[in-house]
Amino acid sequence: MTQNNSAPRIDLQRLRRDMEALGAIGRNPVTGGVDRVSFSDADMEGRRFVAGLMEDAGLAVAMDGAGNLSGRWEIGEGAAVMLGSHLDSVPDGGMFDGALGVLAALECVRAMREAGWVPVRPVEVMATAEEEGRFGGMFGAQALAGQVTREWLETARDDGGTRLFEAMRAQGLEPYKALEAKRPEGSIAAFLEIHVEQGPVLEREKKSAGIVTGISGVFNWTIRLEGEANHSGTTPMEMRRDAFAGLADFAHGIPELIAEDGSETSRVTIGKVLVEPDFPHTVPGAAEFSLVARDMEEDVMRRLAAGAKARIAAAAEKHGLTVSINETSWLPPTPCHPEVIAVFQRAAERLGLDAPLMPSGAGHDVQVMAGITRAGLIFVPSVGGISHAPQERTEWDDIEAGTNLLLCAAMELSGDASRELLR
Repeated sequence: MTQNNSAPRIDLQRLRRDMEALGAIGRNPVTGGVDRVSFSDADMEGRRFVAGLMEDAGLAVAMDGAGNLSGRWEIGEGAAVMLGSHLDSVPDGGMFDGALGVLAALECVRAMREAGWVPVRPVEVMATAEEEGRFGGMFGAQALAGQVTREWLETARDDGGTRLFEAMRAQGLEPYKALEAKRPEGSIAAFLEIHVEQGPVLEREKKSAGIVTGISGVFNWTIRLEGEANHSGTTPMEMRRDAFAGLADFAHGIPELIAEDGSETSRVTIGKVLVEPDFPHTVPGAAEFSLVARDMEEDVMRRLAAGAKARIAAAAEKHGLTVSINETSWLPPTPCHPEVIAVFQRAAERLGLDAPLMPSGAGHDVQVMAGITRAGLIFVPSVGGISHAPQERTEWDDIEAGTNLLLCAAMELSGDASRELLR
């Protein structure tokens, strides 16, 4: 490892220009939000834009069969230190979620190169595909980890019925090649991610960055209650088989469900509801809704799942309804690697940065990558705790602090000391 006299530091203005340029791709002119849902035209345009930035930085650029975009600094030898996040967005989302993690990673590599700092192992910038779960998972990261199956490729659909197969082929990707995206065992020495917090804690505590100890587990269900559609004016209240009333009964009991079966880190959400026939003068004959529950302990998640099923069954029996539950996904809680947490802490100390340890209630690529390598996550504050919305924002001073923390950690993990640390 060699280094000039000035320690590398990121160029905030360059990073800001990149962020704003990427944020203009898929921008909704009415709301100001970003629409780069996975495998959309805007998503692929964003990937081409970032690929150009990677090439300009002198990186070897490639896209694998799952749509993961890689920019690799081919230097040194052995397993690579990978930095990154995702580029896709939720519909009408913000410009920082995911995108910051990719462009901050690229800025770290540019800062290293410009300072004349030479690592002893390769450094790779990764922009994963389809992290936001349009097709029910974290597809890009799971492809890297070898968790994607032929069945998933052939059956996955989004809420509108579009098949993953169709969405990928529409962008010139061959879906089955996603099965070849798995990285060889031992080829990634560590995975580091920086992400906006998507919550209020760091802003409330006036901290510029946080070091994540672990990612909350999450399960995702689609529940359908079926009763009988009937005339709203002539059907007596006591004779109704009102599917929405069953849903309302269950929803009203969520605080009690958490109190009895959950913990202080539990989160249970009904975020999407469809009612049939969806007409003001008709008693709803069916109600279909999402249920997403999170906790930091898998045992608690299992209690929440059992408690939710019991309460759904009770609400259905009360209103004369039938129930079907599609258990879409189950991601267990994932701890970040203690060695990477320690590296982040040392980096924060060197930078004079007070970065508290904290859990993550939201899912991130790092929880999948933790299954195949040492993985860690840095948070920077979200103004007002807002994310997945056009109002999503992080102060640029905080972005600078968090990205320099990422840079400092990446240097330790790819430098001379890493030979001993990452054996």
